[in-house]
Amino acid sequence: MLALAENQPAPAKLGPQAVPAPSIIRMEEVRKVYDTGKVKLEALKGVNLDVTKGEFLAIVGPSGSGKSTLMNLIGCLDTATSGRYVLGGDDVSRVTRDQLAEIRNRRVGFVFQSFNLLPHISAAENVEMPLVFGGVPVKKRRDRSRELLERVGLGDRMDHKPTELSGGQMQRVAIARALAMEPDVVLADEPTGNLDTSAGGDIMALFQELWRGGSTLVVITHDPSLAKRAGRVVEVRDGRIVSDERTENRPG
Repeated sequence: MLALAENQPAPAKLGPQAVPAPSIIRMEEVRKVYDTGKVKLEALKGVNLDVTKGEFLAIVGPSGSGKSTLMNLIGCLDTATSGRYVLGGDDVSRVTRDQLAEIRNRRVGFVFQSFNLLPHISAAENVEMPLVFGGVPVKKRRDRSRELLERVGLGDRMDHKPTELSGGQMQRVAIARALAMEPDVVLADEPTGNLDTSAGGDIMALFQELWRGGSTLVVITHDPSLAKRAGRVVEVRDGRIVSDERTENRPG
């Protein structure tokens, strides 16, 4: 080991350094053009977006702004016309349709405005559905379903069918189902759109609780008051991100 030169001060000891959270979503100059044959509609015009692990992001914007198109690309329901999209470290911009479906099924948990639950099976069985398609053994998926329903406050409603639940309870089942495969991101499209104000507030409170637990959440909403409960609000207009602001909310 080389000795320090005479009178040369010893190097300062560095304290622990903050390590930036890895990106879960990274979009670079993403464009989406719909070509009807007669008209070309540019729905997204060079979007750049970076969402790190453990963020709670709300995307807002008027009808026709491009926020639904952005949601479809984030959820791998569609592909960009140009640009780059990296999900959880993997470039999904140029994958095949089959590969996109696999990514969508395993790495994105969806929550829809209309719940999209199967009406003739129980809440527990609805939560199990992604695990069935994922080839998870029976006992493991039943244990996982029970754990998730208890987590969203429905441990006493596991055997109830959707028709026996309130709208808020059905959305809680849908959220549990979205978490089943431990996805990189939970993507919610107007999750409070079919709920009254009280139930909608409860659902956003549940999202905040999931955020505190480390989940990465992206919520599409038209309601600014609900969006402000997220940690970050992105506004989309005319196919572009026009604002990107942090709120005072924190997961802790």
